[in-house]
Amino acid sequence: MRFLTFAIIILSLTGCGTAYFSPSVVEETTASGEVSITPITATSVAAANSSPYRPKTLPAIFSRTTDRSSGQPEAGTLPDPVFYPEIRPPALITRLPPPYRHETYRIGISDVVLLAIPQAGNTVAELSGLLAAQNGRQGYTVQNDGAIAIPDVGRIELAGMTVEEAEAELFRRLLENQFDPIFSLEIAEFHSQRVALGGALRNPTVAPITLTALHLDEALNAAGGVSTADLDYVMIRLYRDGTIYQIPFIAFLEDTAIQKITLKGGDSIFVDSEFNLANAHAYFQEQIQLLGLRQQSRETALSELAAEVALRRDELVEARTNYQTRIELDAIERDYVYLTGELGQQSRFTLPFGRNANLADALFDRAGGIPTKTGNIAEVYVLRANQTRSGITAWHLDARNAANLMLATQFELRPNDVIFVAEQPVTRWNRVLQQITPSFITTTIGALAN
Repeated sequence: MRFLTFAIIILSLTGCGTAYFSPSVVEETTASGEVSITPITATSVAAANSSPYRPKTLPAIFSRTTDRSSGQPEAGTLPDPVFYPEIRPPALITRLPPPYRHETYRIGISDVVLLAIPQAGNTVAELSGLLAAQNGRQGYTVQNDGAIAIPDVGRIELAGMTVEEAEAELFRRLLENQFDPIFSLEIAEFHSQRVALGGALRNPTVAPITLTALHLDEALNAAGGVSTADLDYVMIRLYRDGTIYQIPFIAFLEDTAIQKITLKGGDSIFVDSEFNLANAHAYFQEQIQLLGLRQQSRETALSELAAEVALRRDELVEARTNYQTRIELDAIERDYVYLTGELGQQSRFTLPFGRNANLADALFDRAGGIPTKTGNIAEVYVLRANQTRSGITAWHLDARNAANLMLATQFELRPNDVIFVAEQPVTRWNRVLQQITPSFITTTIGALAN
């Protein structure tokens, strides 16, 4: 009789909810205001996502790169060629350079390459500054490290390549960066291979080697021709690869083969009207010194550039590391969503930088999904405070039809949302039994003992 009486009391307590309280979502007025339940459907998802929210973004240090296209030091103003008048020798001896065949031009430092785009809007128009008009044409200088810098693509090394090889490299890099690689490439300015001309010329100059061969007569014409009237005693001296060759101007005028001598990059030509080798030697020595000065300047610039890039990279790495450490120490203000109820893990979900997270992200990333044994997939809620009025909207997802989980991938989360999953009815009764069974057994044993 005592046992029966005790069992009736326990069942009565269970029925009135005294033994176990199960959380749930119901439409009623609470301390937070009125609670309204709205089913998550294809239509209501759009309404839920319409609430304004701008995800927090990463600091600029995570999008900044080390800029290697900044100005680089070059050699200063170079001195004018020296000239010393000397006494003319009686004999004119011809020493011709060995034959040289013009090779395919290879892009070098200081050359300016031109990217031309046939029509705006259907090619690499997205590249910053690449389009100047409907037919976009933009020049890029090959810098001391042999590369050009294209915005949004990066540095592309072209030095030492032919035009065809450079086009292939540009094509590959544009594809890697998901740009439509329709373009044409040409060399707009030739500065890497040049021939210096000085001495008795009307306009001493530097003639560039281009895609076509540069001949001796063309180089002299580019310098305005010989400036002295007494042509019988004019000597053309050519310095190439450490050797000085000389051609009497009369022999130059009489022989077309001499006129068409092919010049190469680095040649120096000195026209001497006094016929003294020391004069030409001083000029060529000066050209060699100037070449060394330019090379030393390039090496210094590259060293300074490498050091600057390393310092900038270290600065970026340090700033990013400090920011990541602050995140780990929870010293950065973030947006959170809170997960509770029957989930694999009750926790808070951090909304990501720079993009919107959805309900599926929170359920299957941080929470570890809904346990099928205890979680009621028919009662998945997102609790959100109303923006324009007091109260809470409980967005309800019924996932008994697995197809509705697609709506979870479309439902965007907002800061301070609370995701709640109710328990299965059988789970509720199982927990009631787990709580009352120890007391029931103890009471029963005591009753039987009496």
